[in-house]
Amino acid sequence: MKKTVFLIFINVAVFLFSSFVFVEKERSIATFKLKSATTNELVSLSDYKNAKGFMVVFTCNKCPMAKFYSKRLNQMDAKYKKLGVPLLAINSMDTLAYAEESFKNMQKKAQKELFTFPYLQDKKQKVVKEFKATHTPQAFVIWKLKSGKFVVKYEGAIDDNAGEPEKAKNHFLTNAVDDLLSDKAVATPKSESFGCKIFLRGVKQTMD
Repeated sequence: MKKTVFLIFINVAVFLFSSFVFVEKERSIATFKLKSATTNELVSLSDYKNAKGFMVVFTCNKCPMAKFYSKRLNQMDAKYKKLGVPLLAINSMDTLAYAEESFKNMQKKAQKELFTFPYLQDKKQKVVKEFKATHTPQAFVIWKLKSGKFVVKYEGAIDDNAGEPEKAKNHFLTNAVDDLLSDKAVATPKSESFGCKIFLRGVKQTMD
């Protein structure tokens, strides 16, 4: 009898501990103001008074993986900004180490790719640290609470097929937005994404 009670106690304890470990607190994101290569103007979250949330994609000029998504980002922005969820693209690459990531080259890319969304330069790399983004392309959905605070609801890949968009089976980023617009919990709040590493200036990091 005592052994049975002990086993029940252990099972309950393990269940409660596991539940505690896997419940991740939502991360809040402070508002930021960055210069847009699309319009040459400063852009802030607070500029979008009626926004329900944002799709935030960390990208850059030269990453081969990121290049696959230019057209798709325009398409997503066109569809979802009408629904109150604009897209913001952010380049946090170290311009001291990578001259091709300069603001001037960002402007050229925005013009060539006909970007309809702000392509923002995070020159001081403050925003990338806030989001804890590690590479390009990496997507986030941040959602506005009643308090006005923004919290991360999704992070990871844009979809599961960079090179052949018509063959993508999981549209992680837009699926997350659709869930939130339907007042549902995000079915897949995190996915694995791949791309070029964002090296933080002054921080010793390995290549992997």
